[in-house]
Amino acid sequence: MSKEADLEYPVINPVADRWSPYGFSEEPVSTDDLRSLLEAARWAPSSYNEQPWRYIVATRSNTQQYDAVLSCLAEPNQQWAKAAAVLMLGVISRQFEKNGKPNKAAEHDLGLASANLSAEATQRGLFVHQMIGIDPEKAREVFAIPEGYEALTGLAVGHRANPDTLPDALRERDEAPRQRKAQSEFVFGGKFGEAL
Repeated sequence: MSKEADLEYPVINPVADRWSPYGFSEEPVSTDDLRSLLEAARWAPSSYNEQPWRYIVATRSNTQQYDAVLSCLAEPNQQWAKAAAVLMLGVISRQFEKNGKPNKAAEHDLGLASANLSAEATQRGLFVHQMIGIDPEKAREVFAIPEGYEALTGLAVGHRANPDTLPDALRERDEAPRQRKAQSEFVFGGKFGEAL
């Protein structure tokens, strides 16, 4: 099923084609593909080139690690994410390494790294669904995340499930048209709220 973006202006395919399904199949993601997704994250821009992101990665082939990551997701996310071939936690460093001062760009930079990862996944015919619904303190405990670092997001990665195999609520979400605000609602010129 196509989920084409209703574009106002042309963009590259990995941007136009990227979307976040709830329905994942259990089909494995190859090690080469997974490493390329993480390489795309590696080359994301970051404030002062700090690269404050860290990823905890688990594949279905390592049941113990996979279940540990799954346990750090909020219960509603566990219900659908448990089918994905790969689960990750996105972790940030709250301080700059070079001077120990607070890194106010860390969350932004993790977002850029995860966007790169998502674009690479889309280019390879894979899907990524990012989640803010995680338990950071449980992640800290389970994975011995040190002070100064914080688990911020979860990511499910894999192949899309056939919508016919999904429960009704998930099938409806995955088959719904993609929607975005028009540029006129978020691109301003002059004063805030004045369309460019």
